[in-house]
Parts: sequence; C-alpha cells; structure tokens
Amino acid sequence: MKNRTVLISGASIAGPALAHWLTRYGWTVTVVERAPAVRPGGQAVDFKGATHRTVLERMGILEEVLRRQTGGQDQTIVDATGRSQAVIPGEFTGGEIEIGRGDLAEILYRHADGEYLFGDTITALSETPDGVDVTFAHAEPRRFDLVVGADGIHSNVRRLAFGPERDHVRYLGYHYALAELGEEIADGEAVMYNEPGRMAAVGGPKASAFFVFASPELHYDRTDTEQQRRLLIDAYQGAGWRVPELMAKVPQAREFYLDSLSRVTIDRYSRGRVVLLGDAAYGNTLGGFGTGLAIVGAYVLAGELLAADGDHRVAFARYEDQFRGYAKVSQRGSAGPFLAPPSPLRIKLRDWTFKSRFLLGLMLKATDKFATDIELADYTPGS
Repeated sequence: MKNRTVLISGASIAGPALAHWLTRYGWTVTVVERAPAVRPGGQAVDFKGATHRTVLERMGILEEVLRRQTGGQDQTIVDATGRSQAVIPGEFTGGEIEIGRGDLAEILYRHADGEYLFGDTITALSETPDGVDVTFAHAEPRRFDLVVGADGIHSNVRRLAFGPERDHVRYLGYHYALAELGEEIADGEAVMYNEPGRMAAVGGPKASAFFVFASPELHYDRTDTEQQRRLLIDAYQGAGWRVPELMAKVPQAREFYLDSLSRVTIDRYSRGRVVLLGDAAYGNTLGGFGTGLAIVGAYVLAGELLAADGDHRVAFARYEDQFRGYAKVSQRGSAGPFLAPPSPLRIKLRDWTFKSRFLLGLMLKATDKFATDIELADYTPGS
C-alpha cells in the first residue's frame, strides 16, 4: 500500500471521521488542531435520511448518536409583541437526528485512533516527489505522504496549498452570531423574531441565543472576541422585541462566536498530495448539510484511498468524481434571506411557507432528496 502516513488538519467533525476510517484501513494518521482540546458545546447539528444513517451505522456510532440526540424542537416565530406568527417544526430544523456539535465531536474523537497534536497549527507546506514537508507552529517539522485540510470554511490548509481565502470563499451578505446567555432567557421555549435583515432567536437548536443579520462584509480580528461582541451589539441598535435585553447580556456571554455566511467555491478538491474535506472544500454557512457532507465525504475519501491501494492521484480523482455531484447542494442559495428576510413582505411570505402543509412538505422532500443523492460504495476490505 502506498502513502501510509496522513496528516489531517482539523479535529471537529470531518477530521476525526476521516481518521476513524483511515486508521481502520491501516493508515498511520496524525491530526493537528489549533484548539487545546476537542471543542465542547456549540450549536446543534443534524443528519438527514438513509445515507447519513448508513454511514453512521458503518462507523459503529449510530446507536451512541441516537442515545445522545437532542430531539428536534418546534420554534415559534413571533412579532414584536410576542404574538405567534408561525411555527417551524422540529423536523425541519433538526433533521432526522439532531445532536450537539460538541457531543458529536467527542464521540468521533473517541472512535478515531491516531496521534493528536492539540494547540498547534500548520505554518508551511512544501510538496516533494515523495511527500509533503510540514512545518508546525510548535511541533518539530515532519514529512507526511498526504495532507488533508478538514479545517473549516476558513481553512488554513486551503490557504497554504490553494491560495488566499478571497479566491475561494464568497461572502453571502450576512453574518451570524451564537451566544450562550443562559438557559433562563428562553424558559424552555424556542422563539424567533424578525425585522427586515435581522433575526434574533432564543432557546433554539443553535445556542441559547442566535442572531443573523444582513451587513456589508465585516473585517475584524477573528481572535478578538470583544471586538466581535461590539459588532453584534452595533448591528442590533434600535431593534425591538427582547433584543435590547439580549444585547445587554452579550458582553458577559459565557461563549460567543461570530462569523460570516459564506460559500466555498473551488475548482478542484485536491492539489498534488493535498486534499480538502468538509467545509474546507464545500462549505456553505448554515446551509443545513455541512455535517452530513463531512461525514459522507470522509467515508468516500477514505474508501477511495483504500480502493486505489493508497495511490493518491487515483483516489483523489475518484473522490471528486463521486462526491462533487452530491456536494452541489452546498452551492445553492444562502440561509441568510430565509432566516433574516430583507423586507416585511419577505418575512410574511417566509412565515406563510410554514403555515402551508403543502409547501412545508415540498421543502422536507427536497431536503431528503439532497441528503440521499449519492450511491454509497461498499469499501469493506476484500469486498
């Protein structure tokens, strides 16, 4: 077997999922992660349909995921007085299986053998005929046969191997924020409020407080949480409903995260001995399919490496051929205008779709079609 050592950047979802399969198939895997440990908490993620369920089952983690699922919760859309306008059913927001992102990451980490380098990051990649020489911020330089970028929409590996982020990531006109303001702010209910171009929600599946707002692209220090908190507060100046109360709590939020709604558009998933997986290759923020694409993509990439006996040129081409059609759902649309419609009329039309069983049924059918639009090969060794 060729190319036996693999470095994976990113220990959230896609990275540990790939590590699981590669170590099962006999590869030596190292995972490097900027965070000091597996990241707990975070928003709920979900799986939809038979394809996602099949991959989880083949990984041997389906039963544990089911035991730890959160269960989809209906979310009520309200006006400024708190009066109900529509209800978003849990099956729409939570898919077939909903689980906390941190819980899923912890499950995947426990089921993925290999070496983990936490609190570190890649600073340089240099490909040679025999491998990739990798320089780290802290660890000693090493050579690996292959490198995988599974490090999210702002992928460091993609930047180093494919070029700057601006060449591959398109801003979609919205930002979002997650803030842990305490469960008491929702009192067990999941409620969402809209004004044109702004959404505020409490008690929903993402975090105790969740915000989406239209904006020119914001430029800020991604390590400066205080700056990001101020940007959110400024974006919601003058908003009604409970927004002033929520903004007053943002400076003390236990956890806070702000980012853009963006889409990755890249011509090829691989370049030489470097390949991209998950959001690094086909991310679309809040698009609803990111976790499923990461899990299925890891299965296909590892399987094609096994089928090609480690020949990365053959395996990477097959991975792209097998997967690009399935990942096309990530190239469609943006969640921003749906979550934070730009006008009062668009808000009413969005709400109306949830009042119509027919339209809701069409959306759920389309979701299931996208989630199952791939024929999974059986990569079992010897099959």
